[in-house]
This record gives sequence, structure tokens and C-alpha cells, in this order.
Amino acid sequence: MKQPFRIWQDVYVVGSAEISHPYDCCVYLVDAGELVLIDSGAGESFNRLIDNILILGFIPEKLSSVIVTHSHIDHIGALTQFKQKYNVKIIAHELDAQAIETGKWVGAELYRVDYQPCPVDTRLQEAEQSLRFGEYELKTLHIPGHTRGSIAVYADIAGKRILFGQDVHGPYEVSWGCDLKQAVVSLRRLIDLEADILCEGHFGIYQPAGEVKKYIESHLYQLEQRIAGEQ
Repeated sequence: MKQPFRIWQDVYVVGSAEISHPYDCCVYLVDAGELVLIDSGAGESFNRLIDNILILGFIPEKLSSVIVTHSHIDHIGALTQFKQKYNVKIIAHELDAQAIETGKWVGAELYRVDYQPCPVDTRLQEAEQSLRFGEYELKTLHIPGHTRGSIAVYADIAGKRILFGQDVHGPYEVSWGCDLKQAVVSLRRLIDLEADILCEGHFGIYQPAGEVKKYIESHLYQLEQRIAGEQ
């Protein structure tokens, strides 16, 4: 497997299908003095994620929080393991909190993994909220469409805007509860952020700003065409 790596100052990728387990989303780490994870993978790679944090020179005991971008199993599977071992705070939007806490509608059966429901400590409710972690302010943006409670996270670090955009690519399956029209609005909001670096939910890192915009716009166009074709 590939190794974890630094994306930008204090921002790292510690998990993905190539880095931790084939089922995993991209798992990102922000070093703010305390360590913050964006998502947790599907749950089969907890030990590998910890090893990757160690490889980067960090102490896992400094993990303070996991911010959940949405309630699909490939993003939430290891939450309970992180909470039990490191007593991390779980942060998620209130509209996805029930799925995280009950295990219903998370898609675990698609991956044939056992999901251990996990309590959510902080339920985000606003369209945009600011969270302070050490020296950094991480802002959450409610971007419904992929799920009702999907969020993106962004931060301005060392002169660049870093966007943890979750699953920009989708899939946008109505049978899974996706809302195509909401997704269009959400992707437009991501474009308006004018991020310099996009940390996508599965397809890695996009930069500079022009490439970020191009990537998001390509999926926005596909959604708009799909909606137009269904009318």
C-alpha cells in the first residue's frame, strides 16, 4: 500500500483505498496542536490508520475530534473505535446523526462489514458553523444532496484555502436518499468558496484553484444535464 503524506502545512492524508483499505474513503488529518480527523474510513482499517498517524510522526493520543462529512459506512465505520480508544469527540450534522447513532441507512450491508453505532457529541445545525481547534478555525458548510446532512469543511492555512469537499463526485442515487436539486445548489456553494486545494472524499487532491473549480464544475454539469434529461 501507499504511504500517508503531507498535502499542505499541517494537513495530511492518512487513509484511502490505496493507503489504508480498499473500502475506505479518504481520511484526512489536521494538526492544530490537537489532532483532528476528517472522516474515519469503513472500519476495517483502524489499526492501519493509527500506524499511518505514527508514521507521520504524530501521537495518536493527541486525537481530539473526528468531523464526519456524511453518514455512509465508508466514512463512519471506525468512529466507535476512535471514540473508545481515544475518547474523541464526534462532530456531524444533525440530519445525519440518527444514521450514525443507529446504523440505519449507512450502507454497511453493501460492504458486508459490521457497523458499531456511535454517539454524536456535537450536532451541527447551521448552514455554516465555525469550530476552533488549537490554532486553526475549521468551518463547516451544510451541503445537502449526497445525504441530507452532508457537510464540507474548509480552513485557511498558510495562505491557502483547503476544502475537504467530501464526495463531490457522488454517486447521486435518489434510491439512497440523494436530492439532485439540492446537490446542484451545494456544488455551486463549493465553487463559490474559491478553494486553492480540494481534498475530495475518494479521488484525492486537486490543486491549484483552477483545477479545483474545473473538477467541481464537471460534476455540477453532469448533475444539471441529468436533471434536465429527467424533466
